[in-house]
Amino acid sequence: MNTATVRVSGAEALCLLERSSPIRLVYTRRDLTVPRPATHVRADGRLIVRTSAPAAAGPATATYEVEESRAVPGTGWTVTVSGPAEVVTDVEDADRRAPGGWTPGPHDTIFRIRPRTVAGFRVAHREA
Repeated sequence: MNTATVRVSGAEALCLLERSSPIRLVYTRRDLTVPRPATHVRADGRLIVRTSAPAAAGPATATYEVEESRAVPGTGWTVTVSGPAEVVTDVEDADRRAPGGWTPGPHDTIFRIRPRTVAGFRVAHREA
């Protein structure tokens, strides 16, 4: 199978991200990489992310990643967004803006991520 990886613009990458779920929030804690399933919405140029990470684990920087594999083998896309993150402590704001979570309860935490880098790639069949 002959495929090509093509970079997409930041705007297209954010559009792909908008339509996607589930997604992974990835951060570092005690020198370990921690991936967590997450849901999100975009608001005011930021990502509002709900995940099962404890609030105390709130990272200073986080990476948010999604990918889609298409029914046709060897095709799909991936988007990665990284930037400063903060725990949302305003419960009223969090309830109003955040998407439904994976695991309601004490580890149901909301982060706000300000995208600094946005990268996206498509994988598609290439003409021989």
